[in-house]
Amino acid sequence: MRQSSSVDGRITGVADRLTRGAAFPYGPGVRFSLWLGVIVVATLFAWGGWQRRWIADDGLIVLRTVRNLLAGNGPVFNAGERVEANTSTVWSYLVTLFAWVGGSVQLEYVALGLALTLSVLGVVFAMLGTGRLYAPGLRGRRALLLPAGVLVYIAIPPARDFATSGLENGLVLAYLGLLWWMMVYWSQGWRAQPKPGRPHVSTIGRPFELALAFVAGLSVLVRPELALIGGVALVMMLVAAPDWRRRTLIVVAGGLVPVGYQVFRMGYYGLLVPNTAIAKDATGAKWGQGLTYLGNFNQPYLLFIPLMLLAAVGLVMFATRTMPWWTTHQPPQGVSRLARTVQSPPAVVVFMLVSGALQAVYWVRQGGDFMHGRVLLTPLFCLLIPIAVIPVVLPDGTRFTRVGGYLLAGSTTAMWLAVVGWSLWAANSSGMGSDATRVTATGIVDERRFYAQATGHAHPLTASDYLDYPRMRAVLKAIENTPDGALWLPSGNYDQWDVVPAIPPPPPPPGEPPLRDYRGPQWVYFTNLGMVGMNVGLDVRVIDQIGLANPLAAHTARIEDGRIGHDKNLYPDWVVAEGPFLKERPFIPSYLDEDWIIQAVAALKCPETEAMLTSVRAPMGPRRFLSNVANSFEFNSYRIDRVPLYELARCDLPVPPLKAPPYTGLPATGP
Repeated sequence: MRQSSSVDGRITGVADRLTRGAAFPYGPGVRFSLWLGVIVVATLFAWGGWQRRWIADDGLIVLRTVRNLLAGNGPVFNAGERVEANTSTVWSYLVTLFAWVGGSVQLEYVALGLALTLSVLGVVFAMLGTGRLYAPGLRGRRALLLPAGVLVYIAIPPARDFATSGLENGLVLAYLGLLWWMMVYWSQGWRAQPKPGRPHVSTIGRPFELALAFVAGLSVLVRPELALIGGVALVMMLVAAPDWRRRTLIVVAGGLVPVGYQVFRMGYYGLLVPNTAIAKDATGAKWGQGLTYLGNFNQPYLLFIPLMLLAAVGLVMFATRTMPWWTTHQPPQGVSRLARTVQSPPAVVVFMLVSGALQAVYWVRQGGDFMHGRVLLTPLFCLLIPIAVIPVVLPDGTRFTRVGGYLLAGSTTAMWLAVVGWSLWAANSSGMGSDATRVTATGIVDERRFYAQATGHAHPLTASDYLDYPRMRAVLKAIENTPDGALWLPSGNYDQWDVVPAIPPPPPPPGEPPLRDYRGPQWVYFTNLGMVGMNVGLDVRVIDQIGLANPLAAHTARIEDGRIGHDKNLYPDWVVAEGPFLKERPFIPSYLDEDWIIQAVAALKCPETEAMLTSVRAPMGPRRFLSNVANSFEFNSYRIDRVPLYELARCDLPVPPLKAPPYTGLPATGP
């Protein structure tokens, strides 16, 4: 009993000291080393990200949506077609907000500055949160807090590539860093009442707790798969909450915005998830490709080396019990053992490590991505956060022998120096080497280097930089020279586009003057949506065959052996069939099939397909909104066959008469 009382007393003392005083309750030397590390790492990361600054084609896709939002067309990629072409809802609206505030500042620079700032904030929050984690064991001791896990992260070239890129990676980093810092603060919130015998109470105020619940709930809107992280954080808060009233407030704070947006998504877009998740079949499994992607990420940088070194540092600190937050297993008086276990620093560490492992498994199962390293940066960051900084404690002759103390400090310092050495080597790595810009059998490329080479710009930042990408200037010239309207298809010649003319307007009635300044419909069919969408007007419809912004392509079945992220392919015959274009020879290119176009026209009359397309193209009103909500579950799982003849069979529709005789494989017979 005496021993138990002594342990509980020590824990109470630590918790009580922790919750008094400044935000960082440890000595000035430790505080100085932490802030010096924060400044150095933030500066290095900002400089490294700036040196590799760029905006990806996918980043330009986001900016096309922002343009439509600012123009009053709604959160869409093509005006008049409600498609959520961006995976991160928060990123889309955040860029829109800063673009609106920035006024005349070019959108690309808004996205660039915002992404880099958030990326740096992410590592800063991670270091401050981990520094706070070690605070109880360092108070009054001679120690240093040295950057470790964050050095590993910023040393990897893809981390610096995607610190900008115009994508949501910087937002994800800032979100995870902020959530970690808040969870650590929440976990250290127990203290005893001044009078003996009184139960322990939480020092976490209700505003902070509700703010934490709100941040955790935003996870699904930062990126859908982050719900695995934010959802677990909310569950931990609910378990630790003292009563049902507090639990109700947590549920409301965490769920109000994501649930509200989910209802909006179902009613406005007619889907349960962003259209990009439908296009990439986010629930599918490609384990083999995922393992290839994992190897592609690890091999150039030998990532297992720093991970093993940092794991060894963590084990040393755990084994020596020098950090009191590993031993807070005694529940305070008046608090259930389960609640105290969940709201504790060890639980938060386990939470983040398990979250990182789950994110890694999810992406390996999904097949990874076509961009080198991109989607594995998040799980890596989660795994590194608990050891973003490490303490090096100098022996003081009280808690352990002076010899043992020097051995511990020496071994920790040696492993830290090894991590620093690896970081210097990895930071100057050539990455994928000669395969960086070639689409090999793996389908994985270094996206930044690929576009730098293809455009001739070391830092492709703006839409105008991408005019030097093959075919871009040619399509602008083609649209300008064809006011009557057309569908533009990429040709084998990079300097020209194949054209399918628009159906001309009917002639004016007798005696009426001919139409003046007539502008026909302009459609562009191309994989690289961003560079096209940002270089043409919002009145030009941009269509891709992989379905990121095309509802018809998104709902085709996934090609099992297709390039990851591009494993859907809608034939251009479908685009001709559904558009206001001439559909027979000599108006269509030779590689299009008149019979396929005729069959596609008939297949588009499939009632389920018509309903799906109506959900995103019909005018929005209360009845349409409610209908979309009711049918969003069905639309989410609806798939069509990309071969028109097979689609007719699936829908049990008759095959229309063909213009060309069917191929028999026999030589034609003459007269």
